[in-house]
Amino acid sequence: MGRRHEGAGGPSSSRLTWILGIAGVLALAVVMWNLISSLTDDTARTAVEVTYTTPDELIALAQGVESGNPDATVTVMEFGDYQCPACQNFFRQAKPILDVSYIDPGRIRFVYFDFPLEAAHPNAFVAARAARCAGDQNAYWQFHDVLFTNQLSWAGQANPVSDFSRYAEDLGLDEAAFRECVQSDRHAQVVSANQLLGLQLGAQSTPTVIIDTGDGRALRVDNWTAELRPILDELLNPPLPPEVFEEDAAAP
Repeated sequence: MGRRHEGAGGPSSSRLTWILGIAGVLALAVVMWNLISSLTDDTARTAVEVTYTTPDELIALAQGVESGNPDATVTVMEFGDYQCPACQNFFRQAKPILDVSYIDPGRIRFVYFDFPLEAAHPNAFVAARAARCAGDQNAYWQFHDVLFTNQLSWAGQANPVSDFSRYAEDLGLDEAAFRECVQSDRHAQVVSANQLLGLQLGAQSTPTVIIDTGDGRALRVDNWTAELRPILDELLNPPLPPEVFEEDAAAP
């Protein structure tokens, strides 16, 4: 009696090899198309030269994007990279707390500075520019949020401009004007100036979080998960000076 071979059904190994081969060719074609597209447009993807002679001139060129109370005493500055996983963690973990407890109530001023680490994150510079192109249509913060939310989708692409354009369209922006902006060198100088300002302030990684206390001090918050909120609460609700307690004790 012959032995019957039992096994899982499915395509033969030769068919699987053919399918995988076709998938590989398609993937390579997409990568090559993106690479060719990136070489045939004028999209600024890396830092450009910034000319300045004094620190004040650099500060004027490096225009961060603000939210919150412009007259607040305390300012939180983030030097961030849209392709940076740690910056995405800051966006998910710290930024919602800042929004609800400090920014939206007008207790602080928040400023985002671009600090794309181009060597490690080749799409970070163009992402920073794309956010500012959205800002030209009054949608900077919406695009900022979309970039971090969808970081895994666009970060590894050879040319993420199509994804960025789709995000702009989803936000109701003029997609043609947005794409024209991204596929140019617009905002390249301000993003580059942001990078230089970050370097001048000692930023080497992202996110770098610095608090301007309003009294001439600048505090760098390295462990922002544990330290950011306590520092802000102390700055915004300082303890009463000792003389107040002495006066209360002396009162009849």
